[in-house]
Amino acid sequence: MEVTEGEVTVEVPEQAEAGVGEDVFFNPVQELNRDLTVAVLRAARDGELPGDDGSADWAGAAPTYLDATAASGIRGVRAAAEEWDVTCADIDDDAVALCRENLAHNDLSGEAVRRNANALMHEDRFDVVDLDPFGTPMPFADAAMQGTRRLLCVTATDTAPLCGAHFESGVRQYWTVPRNTEYHAEMGMRVLLSALIRTAARYDLAATPVFSHATAHYARTYLALDSGAQAADDRISQLGYVDHCEHCLYREATPGLIADPLDSCPHCGEGIQTAGPIWLGRTCDPDFARAVGERVSGDMGTAEEARELCETLATELDEPTHYDQHRLCKRWGVGATAMDDFLDALRGAGFAASRTHYGGTTFKTDADVTEIRRASQD
Repeated sequence: MEVTEGEVTVEVPEQAEAGVGEDVFFNPVQELNRDLTVAVLRAARDGELPGDDGSADWAGAAPTYLDATAASGIRGVRAAAEEWDVTCADIDDDAVALCRENLAHNDLSGEAVRRNANALMHEDRFDVVDLDPFGTPMPFADAAMQGTRRLLCVTATDTAPLCGAHFESGVRQYWTVPRNTEYHAEMGMRVLLSALIRTAARYDLAATPVFSHATAHYARTYLALDSGAQAADDRISQLGYVDHCEHCLYREATPGLIADPLDSCPHCGEGIQTAGPIWLGRTCDPDFARAVGERVSGDMGTAEEARELCETLATELDEPTHYDQHRLCKRWGVGATAMDDFLDALRGAGFAASRTHYGGTTFKTDADVTEIRRASQD
């Protein structure tokens, strides 16, 4: 069947469910992901990438983009339409043929190769590498760090291991202790970032998350890469642990690589779960998120949703976890008020507070759970 996204139209296998079937993989649910990728590429070319000191000449000869696990090639085709020098790689003959057909169908130049992505990234380097595999991206992470010059784009669809719902798998894939909490989507994002940042550091690379979102059962992040052991050490210093009480929902974040978990919750005395090491730093650069939103164009099928997401990400408070207002109110046995009134009450009590992109009733604040309750009920 034909699918039109942005300025391109591609042929993809018809599938009864998103991404399900024996044919070349295509997931229509990730159109938002792909629209935002185009907007990120535009912002990067315009010099908006944080830390871009002009050494990356995005405006010169066409910068290189690798669609490392291309399948239908829709990501690569859309990048080629933005005048990137595109390589689409896949190990499946049918996928490679489809990539070539889709580039030709749109009168776009680009290369489609039957290659193992890891081998290709060890042999060559690209300005931007895009990893969008089925499941975990970690089997490609080491090669991607060595094959990326400037910007690494990563999707993870294995949300159950990431957030701790499949605990043992999460430990194996991401070399950390994930916990299944009520902020599970953010836990998954920070587990993913921790693993990628530690992988980069092994090669004296500093990976900085500049734009990240957890949407529709996947996590997506964009990492700006810079070389240098000192910069890599700085990113490692932003890893740490979160102690979490399942009873009263209290949590406490502690930087560092050595866990020193609480024996019990300081508020209710119940047991504590500890997750980590996870990334405790920013998952988005606010200015870059706004720049991405400004480059979302009207021909994108998810334009309105994409712009709203970018604005929320730009204003999201820099805290390592979030709360769900409805879950808190249910735990307290009280009715939920309007979200704007709830957040205004927190701010009126002297705390910072913001909405988050993780859900309509989710918020971030620098208040602890006892202070949230007191402020919202005064």
